[in-house]
Amino acid sequence: MTAGSTPSPHPGTSAATNQPSSTTTKAPKPAAPATKPVAYPAILQGFLGSLFMFAGSIGIGWIANGSPMIRHPIVIALRTEGWGVTISAVLLTVGAMVLVRSWLRLGQRMGSWEGNSLKPIVAAIGAWSLPLLFAVPVYSRDVYAYIGQGRLMMEGQDPYDVGISALNNWFALGADPAWAEARTPYGPYFLWMAHAVVAITGAQPDVSVLLFRLLAAGGVLLCVVYVPKLAELHGINGARALWIAVANPLFLISFVASAHNDAIMVGFAVAGTYFAATKRPLLGILLVTLSIGIKPATVLLLPFIGLMWAGAGASWPRKFGIWAATASISFAVLVISGIPYGLGLGWAWAITDPTPGFTGYSPSGFLGQQIEFLGNALGLPGNAMADVLRAAMKWGAVALVLVLMFRGDHSRVVRRMALAFAAIVLLSPIIQPWYILWFVPFLAVTGIRDDWQMRCLYVGVTFFVVFGAQDQLSVWSFVEVSVDLSSLAFAIALLFAFYLVFLDIHTRRLLVQGKLSRWVGQTDRRLLHRPPTIR
Repeated sequence: MTAGSTPSPHPGTSAATNQPSSTTTKAPKPAAPATKPVAYPAILQGFLGSLFMFAGSIGIGWIANGSPMIRHPIVIALRTEGWGVTISAVLLTVGAMVLVRSWLRLGQRMGSWEGNSLKPIVAAIGAWSLPLLFAVPVYSRDVYAYIGQGRLMMEGQDPYDVGISALNNWFALGADPAWAEARTPYGPYFLWMAHAVVAITGAQPDVSVLLFRLLAAGGVLLCVVYVPKLAELHGINGARALWIAVANPLFLISFVASAHNDAIMVGFAVAGTYFAATKRPLLGILLVTLSIGIKPATVLLLPFIGLMWAGAGASWPRKFGIWAATASISFAVLVISGIPYGLGLGWAWAITDPTPGFTGYSPSGFLGQQIEFLGNALGLPGNAMADVLRAAMKWGAVALVLVLMFRGDHSRVVRRMALAFAAIVLLSPIIQPWYILWFVPFLAVTGIRDDWQMRCLYVGVTFFVVFGAQDQLSVWSFVEVSVDLSSLAFAIALLFAFYLVFLDIHTRRLLVQGKLSRWVGQTDRRLLHRPPTIR
């Protein structure tokens, strides 16, 4: 029926008189109620993928040389025989890709995201995390460096001055040799945690890894609690935001299986942002300061926390005054926190003295490589040109942060903070796979549309899951294998990605057409046009 047309008479009435006609008709059947989303197939599939990763990690994950696990007969067979490491690599890679598919299918199965859609997402996060909680560390072995830093603290040495090579028998810890001379980039609160873990476990590697995982799981739990709440403040469906930010496989692999302390950093940051956005600025500042004390990257959030404190319509003198108060409170707490163990302000070097070099898959690193190649081909100083480009992109990110601090609606201050965080990460010369997880939760709670924005997220998550599956494989040099395991894992992951995009009748609609379902576009439009309630 078009707008302005005359309503047609009800069935069983005369068009001329609107009286009952002689012909009786059956009353129309009531519309069927909306079907409840069936999430458990995707949840079970993801649980199976996590179990595959758990099994594969035994033969291909990072086990410390000093671990008694390494002497178990099953572990010996899987790690010293060619068939064992090959099967383990296949299981790990297939499991990771099954987890990717499960995440995509879970989003599709949620339909309109209305009703009690939060419970299935939380169930999925719990089910998919459980096998990873007990897996051998995969995708990264930074957790073993955490044990070394805890040992330095126990022995009265300053991790801000010396690397873990100062420890006796440090190599048996399982840490990457890159940490041998490196100063820790972590804040004092995480060093307190590392000290406590080592004090409890006596640096026993397997139990220490489990305790660090439990700490990281605490950060994940904070995100599970506060991501939906922060999303609702912005008129965004909390379950969908949680699915995007926390249920995604890169988040669970990096923050549970790899036990990165970034999970704690992000958890405190999300919680602090929520309290600041609900007119509890002091609590918000303290929680963000806890985040900085884990890893100083979140110092970037403080100016935006200050804007929330200043309130809508604040004058510039008030904004500058609140910024000064926010920085002073946070800095004072961190200074006091440096007194125990004599840590001082050693954490500040992580901000003032960034790691040199670049990663080839970062936009800065990739473009720099192309500029260097082109410059050298033309007889120009390609290396110097690449350095200039990388520096320009890095300082361009700083300029974007300043613009976002000073310009924009108050109701979108969390969105501005998310974009500033994303700019700093994405325009940096060095991007580790888990770095994108720093800002994804803040983008998710302020709205990621089901178009090119979600496609970028799919590409990013899948790329880093594929990259990690072949990048960090622990294989002893004396083990004879018929194929290069990194190449095998990469080929399997690429074939699975090809299947998801072109062959799978469910995910190809999502990845090619870019729609989770026929409802989500309407849901997003309705939610994204609802004004935020941040005051």
